[in-house]
Amino acid sequence: MELLFRPRRLRQCEALRKMVRETHLRPEDFIYPLFVSPGKGVRQEVPSMPGVCRLSVDNLVAEARAAAELGVPAVLLFGLPTKKDETGSEAASPKGAVQQALRQLKKQVPQLLLITDVCLCGYTSHGHCGVIAGGQVDNDASLEILAQVAVSHAEAGADVVAPSDMMDGRVGAIREALDERGFEMVPILSYAVKYASSFYGPFRDAAESAPAFGDRRSYQMDPANAREALREAALDVEEGADILMVKPALPYLDIIAQVAGEFDLPIAAYQVSGEYAMIKAAAANGWLNEEAVMLESLLAIKRAGADLILTYFAKQAAALLGK
Repeated sequence: MELLFRPRRLRQCEALRKMVRETHLRPEDFIYPLFVSPGKGVRQEVPSMPGVCRLSVDNLVAEARAAAELGVPAVLLFGLPTKKDETGSEAASPKGAVQQALRQLKKQVPQLLLITDVCLCGYTSHGHCGVIAGGQVDNDASLEILAQVAVSHAEAGADVVAPSDMMDGRVGAIREALDERGFEMVPILSYAVKYASSFYGPFRDAAESAPAFGDRRSYQMDPANAREALREAALDVEEGADILMVKPALPYLDIIAQVAGEFDLPIAAYQVSGEYAMIKAAAANGWLNEEAVMLESLLAIKRAGADLILTYFAKQAAALLGK
C-alpha cells in the first residue's frame, strides 16, 4: 500500500519537532505563589509540599527576586496572620504580612507584578472564606470585608487582586470599592471557577486554613459540574473581572478548554498544591522523572487554553526553559 502522507516525517528529528510544535511554554507564562509569614528570618518548609516554604518578608523578597531573575514575571501572595478571629480582621490590616511584603517587593524587586489572594480562610478562627452567621457562611456580610481586604492590598502596592473566596457578587463588590478609592486601574484576577477539590490538602497545611467545622462545598463548585463553570465565569465578567481563573488545573483541563473557548478574556489556571505534591512524591520514590513530568503537566495546561499558569514549579520550570 502506498502511503500518501506519513505523519512521522515531521517527528524524525528535534529540529523538525521544534519547528512544527503547536504549544510553547515560556517563563513569562508563570505566576509563582508564595506564603508570607509574620516575623523575621522565617523559612519553614511545608512537609506536604517539598521545596515550598512559609517565608518572612525578608526571605520572601530574596525568593521573589530569584524567580524574577529567571524570567518569572509575577508572584501571588498568601498571608499568614499573627492571630485569627471570627471575622479575619488582620487580612485588611496595613501591618499584615501581605501588606508588608507588598511594600518591600515594590521597593526591592520593582520589575515583578504583584498579585494578592483576597480571601479570609487563612485569617479566620473557623477557617472559612467568609464570616459566619447562624452556623453558615454569610455571603453578603462577607462582601464588605473582602472589599476592604482588596483595597488594603491596593494601598500597599498590589498590581492585581485575586479574590478566591467564591462568594456570590464579590467581584462586583471589590470592583466598586477599588474604583471608589481611586484604584480603577487595578485589575481583578478572579478565581471564577474554583471547585471544591480534594487536591487542596497540602495548601491548607501551608496556609493553616483548614475549616474548623464542615467543608466548603456550599460555596466552592461541585466537581461534577461543567456547565456551571460557564455561568460562574459569565457572572464574574459581568461584574468586572479582567482575568478568569480555573482551579485546579490538571484534573479540570476540559473546563479550562471550555472557559477559554467561551470568553475572550485572558485565562489563568492554578496547578494546585495536590498536583505539585503528587509529582514531587512520585519523583522522590523514583517512579517518575520529575523534570519531564513537571514540564509535560504544565504544557498540558497551556495546551488546554490557559494563558497564565499559577504553579509552585514556576522557578524550577523557568530555570529549565531558560537553558
